[in-house]
Amino acid sequence: MEYRILGRTGIKVSAIGIGGEGFENKGYEDCEEIIDTAMKQGINFIDIYNSNPEVRSNVGKALSKYPRNSFVIEGHLCSTWDKGQYRRTRDIDEVVSAYEDFLTRMKLDYVDVGMIHYVDDEKDFNNIFNGEIIKYAKGLKEKGVIKSLGISTHNPDIAFKAVETGIIDVILFSINAAYDMLPANEDVNILFEESTFKNRTYEGIDPKRDKLYQTCENEGVALTVMKGYGAGVLLSDKESPFEKALTSVQCLHYCLTRPSVASVMVGVSDTNQILAATAYVTAEDKEKDYSEVLANAPRSSFRGHCMYCGHCAPCSKNIDIASVNKYLDLALIQETVPETLKNHYDLLKHQANECIECGICMKNCPFGVDIIKKMKQAVELFGN
Repeated sequence: MEYRILGRTGIKVSAIGIGGEGFENKGYEDCEEIIDTAMKQGINFIDIYNSNPEVRSNVGKALSKYPRNSFVIEGHLCSTWDKGQYRRTRDIDEVVSAYEDFLTRMKLDYVDVGMIHYVDDEKDFNNIFNGEIIKYAKGLKEKGVIKSLGISTHNPDIAFKAVETGIIDVILFSINAAYDMLPANEDVNILFEESTFKNRTYEGIDPKRDKLYQTCENEGVALTVMKGYGAGVLLSDKESPFEKALTSVQCLHYCLTRPSVASVMVGVSDTNQILAATAYVTAEDKEKDYSEVLANAPRSSFRGHCMYCGHCAPCSKNIDIASVNKYLDLALIQETVPETLKNHYDLLKHQANECIECGICMKNCPFGVDIIKKMKQAVELFGN
């Protein structure tokens, strides 16, 4: 398993995590099998948004066999169980009661990431961050019940506002190759409507989303990913907006090559789906390569946009071109180059000034990026 650091929290998490939806409508034995298989595969990161008491109890019991420091929990506030159904709540009494229930049923003394659940519009965000909910969450953090604070959203505008607060450490955000082409919107339902993608010309990552990922990287705010498979749509030739299916490994690689992404929370309903996801760890580079599907998609116009896919390799001078481009793009949104970013660039074994302009990389790039120009920009920005 590949492990990454969860931004400024310093917590080490598996690059592949599991989401809570797969535990619904299952008995204890099935939940235990999912947990055991995940742990055996090296997955240590679990997102539980679920308010279902049975799910919480089953997962808590299954995890109780393992040392507490062997797994990381992203546990949601503001998710309650009402008359046999999940319901998002902003009522502080319900929030407190539901989270106490979560801690009890999950058998937890603390939660690694306390995630404020499902905030997609500005009015809701303002009410939360100027009201009792954020006070409660900060109080839990002061007591050590929550180690870090997070927020889940599908809306880049809300994600930016979360970063700007300075108190949010982790953002659970919907990321995949299709969603990344869409502008910000408060209505999450558009992500699941066929009309959203029909006859759309894809022109690379939406600038706001691109800047969000870079800003999070610069601020030390970790991104964890939901909807990495686009609710399964991207795995289907018929349903995919690219009119060709991506594999689960390709979907995961797309997400994990975005700046600031620490882990992809995969929805799994059985052990086979866990194994399909963890196949990413041992996959060859050619299996991970998503570039052909995106570059050849109907109505696509990705030309000139570096997707950090690494298809430009090998470089005749062994420059890690994708990393140079990523650090360059991160730096370009800053007024001055952050010292930490400069240090990351300096640690590269081979740097942009070694480019001999042979052009091999540009012949390999499926997106028509002017890589030589970007190498020159990197030299100008970072120095020799």
